[in-house]
Amino acid sequence: MNEQELRKRLALLRSEHRDLDVAIAALTHAGEQRGFTDQLQMARLKKRKLVLKDRIAAIEDVLLPDIIA
Repeated sequence: MNEQELRKRLALLRSEHRDLDVAIAALTHAGEQRGFTDQLQMARLKKRKLVLKDRIAAIEDVLLPDIIA
């Protein structure tokens, strides 16, 4: 992938990561209203969020490599 494609992919992953934040907050709020939270769904969302975080970090490393002076 070239730099432009990586930046597009990075933007999409960040957007999905933010969307998962909203989904987790909504699930938590709904759980508070009902008196229970779907722990399996919550775990899946959090796991997906961690996967996205790792992919974001990998792309950022390619775009902005660590240069040890």
